[in-house]
Amino acid sequence: MFAIAFSGKSIMNFDTTELTALAMTYGLKLLAGLATLLVGLWIVSIINGFVRRMFERSNVDPSLRSFLGSMISILLKVMVYITALGMLGVEMTSFVAILGAAGLAVGLALSGTLQNFAGGVMILLFKPYKVGDFIEAQGYSGTVKEIQIFITVLTTPDNKTVLIPNGPLATGSMINFSTQQNRRVDWTFGISYGDDVDKAYEVLKKLIADDQRILTDPEPFMALHTLADSSVNIVVRVWVKAADYWGVHFDMNEAVYKTFPQQGLSFPFPQMDVHLSRED
Repeated sequence: MFAIAFSGKSIMNFDTTELTALAMTYGLKLLAGLATLLVGLWIVSIINGFVRRMFERSNVDPSLRSFLGSMISILLKVMVYITALGMLGVEMTSFVAILGAAGLAVGLALSGTLQNFAGGVMILLFKPYKVGDFIEAQGYSGTVKEIQIFITVLTTPDNKTVLIPNGPLATGSMINFSTQQNRRVDWTFGISYGDDVDKAYEVLKKLIADDQRILTDPEPFMALHTLADSSVNIVVRVWVKAADYWGVHFDMNEAVYKTFPQQGLSFPFPQMDVHLSRED
């Protein structure tokens, strides 16, 4: 016979059979918990390998691979440990409730930061833009220099650095000027009323043909756009390589400004006719 005292309040007597049964019960729980822990950690390692290979096939940014891989591994291991403790008979309800309340409080306190983190993950996974692209978003335009977990770094054409949170970038509207190989350049040139429109077409066609950067497919387009208050406006649209966009745009403006007057075409100024009447 064995006598065991609990908290000095009572003494319970166990015979050998009862002690053996108690050892068997808790021993089985211990073995079940240990087996759950070992099998769970093995499954976690398999999942981590699968996730790592999936990131590699998806060309996920290397900095994001390690971060997400470690985060997923930690979360899965926590779940395994909680399950193993539950197999041992440890009451986990209160622990999980406290952990959930703490997570909720932290999440509310860092809601904006977490939104930017989620946006960074979405950007790096789906790649709406990449480093080196020229984009316009959130009122800013520039070349993407870095895509970090929480922010995207742009460099503007005048060499300013702009930091934009990833949350609005992932959920808002954004223009990427670098995804397409070709871009269309649009102009509107005005000539005076009374000038020869056909002559203007002829001059514009020659200027377009002389610029080797302008593509012939699709064909250049021009038409009389509007009869404005002070001018007859001609719209011109051509296609160029994306890298040639601004060069063609500025060079054509200069060429038209120099050539039109030489061909007898004038640029009108805004004007208003005022009629004075005299009353006796």
